[in-house]
Amino acid sequence: MQNRREFLFAASAAAAMAAASAPRGAFAAALSSDPAEVARQNALFELLVDRQLRRSPETATSLGVDKGERAWTRSALSDFSLTALKENGEQGAQALADLRKIDRSKLAGLDAVNHDTVAFILAIGDAFTRRFEYNGAYGGAPYVISQLTGAYQQLPDFLDSQHVIETRADADAYMARMEAFGRVLDQEVEVGRRDASLGVIPADFVIDRALVQFRGMLEAAPEAAPLVTSIARRTKEKGIEGDYAGEAAKLYAEKVRPALERQAALLTEWRARAVHDAGVWRLPKGEEYYRTALESYTTSKITPAEVHQTGLDMVASLGAQADKLMRKAGYTTGTVGERFRQMYADPRQHYPNTDEGKVELIKDLNRKVAEIMPKLPKYFGQIPQAPLEIRRVPKAIEAGAPGGYYNSPTLDGSRPGIYWINLRDSAEQPRFTLPTLTFHEAIPGHHLQLALNNEAGDLPLIRKMIGFSGYSEGWALYAEELAVEMGMYEDDVEGQIGMVHDAMFRAVRLVVDSGMHDRKWSREQAVKYYVDTIGDKETAAITEIERYVVWPGQACSYMVGKIEWMRLRAKARKALGRKFDIRKFHDVGLLSGGVPLTVLETVIDGYIASAR
Repeated sequence: MQNRREFLFAASAAAAMAAASAPRGAFAAALSSDPAEVARQNALFELLVDRQLRRSPETATSLGVDKGERAWTRSALSDFSLTALKENGEQGAQALADLRKIDRSKLAGLDAVNHDTVAFILAIGDAFTRRFEYNGAYGGAPYVISQLTGAYQQLPDFLDSQHVIETRADADAYMARMEAFGRVLDQEVEVGRRDASLGVIPADFVIDRALVQFRGMLEAAPEAAPLVTSIARRTKEKGIEGDYAGEAAKLYAEKVRPALERQAALLTEWRARAVHDAGVWRLPKGEEYYRTALESYTTSKITPAEVHQTGLDMVASLGAQADKLMRKAGYTTGTVGERFRQMYADPRQHYPNTDEGKVELIKDLNRKVAEIMPKLPKYFGQIPQAPLEIRRVPKAIEAGAPGGYYNSPTLDGSRPGIYWINLRDSAEQPRFTLPTLTFHEAIPGHHLQLALNNEAGDLPLIRKMIGFSGYSEGWALYAEELAVEMGMYEDDVEGQIGMVHDAMFRAVRLVVDSGMHDRKWSREQAVKYYVDTIGDKETAAITEIERYVVWPGQACSYMVGKIEWMRLRAKARKALGRKFDIRKFHDVGLLSGGVPLTVLETVIDGYIASAR
């Protein structure tokens, strides 16, 4: 799972940096753009990026551009007030209107792709703003506070893993952001109360899961809070003078903890009014919300009914593949789901659920990355330079966090790509599922794609800032299957079963996501289908199902995106015959940057035309 990047931009429906206009790669043979029109577009992009970074200082830090004239962003957090959200929506609508004044017919090659990509993100953001009074800050995440949304869940991790502390000024900026954290929490309460007045309250089980996380945070003494221990540890490591541990503990006790208590109190208040229905169909304009969220995440026009049927079809075909592999591995009795459960229950598949066992697990993941790296040149013309680190999901948020996710490296190289793995219970991460998870999150999945995206020298920076779940999650799921072609399972049939399991897992997502949000399935019905089909532990299934409840449509982007990547590869192979080059196909698809799936076809068509 590529974490957060797409939400930074769906949030405000704006983006941009100056765009380089020179076509390249698949676009080298394209007609030239009108220089005057390109200049107008680039000027608009420059204006939009300035607005974006002023509204979202965290974005500057995530990208590593919080330096020089933007150094002020290191001390700031976004304004999340109702007034600011209204202004963000208005500016997004104006940005879309301004972009539509650019004459698209005068743009070619990469310039046209840039235009269409930015137009999509602006248009979908504007659609959320116009159609729905609620929606918090995230297009496609209706609840401002849940087990997976909200500053309480995201900012401590952001400050620890992305806010760099090298100097006293960095530490002071951290303290300023820590103080602002309390303000953001209270602004979310304001937004949450507005949403609740419209009938938008999370389901009871979502509130219960969020309150577990709040209790864990509130039970800790101020000096033991992750926000405090992070700056205490890092200033000590860098030899930065000052009592940052004491000052941070005092600030936490005075500003942050009371605001956390107010959010917990709001959730408790909501709990008395909450219902058990899982789907967004129960919200105002809920059916329309789900269709809009599907379009946002999949970047396609797929309907809820098509999502559901595609999922059922894929579950059947992948189940047949799993059956063949299982018989080869000696698992011959029971349904496919029951045999997956047998594998989950096999003690050989489990790392010890101890700190030592979890250290061993991460070492094994690093070995798997090392094994695949020498195979890359046969499949990719360009290899990323950014380093990769594999880390454990912070304990403070692991209760509600996914099994694995990825943060991309900064543009300036100051922070590596990070593959986070959730180790709250090692039994949820059996050995046979770990290779494919690593190929998804690291190489050749998210890390390869996003690091190459960042390192593409002539790729417009706007494209390095915007992410699309259908493209990136589709690529990462495609990468899981590509690992089979690369020979990563030649002596590991159980690992290949794990690959098929995870593909079925993404097909199951199509069924349960549409089941809950379109067909009014209950949480329990979705969990049962999930467990019966792929045999996962119920605890893991519950975490996943509850994720889909608060991010409607996002889970569908994986399989929808993979199907499109596979279709376009087959299209290129058929069109080019012997001229088809898998390395060039991958390079064109990746180095042309993240795009909506509809635009990806334009990119691949350009490759086909140039390769003939």
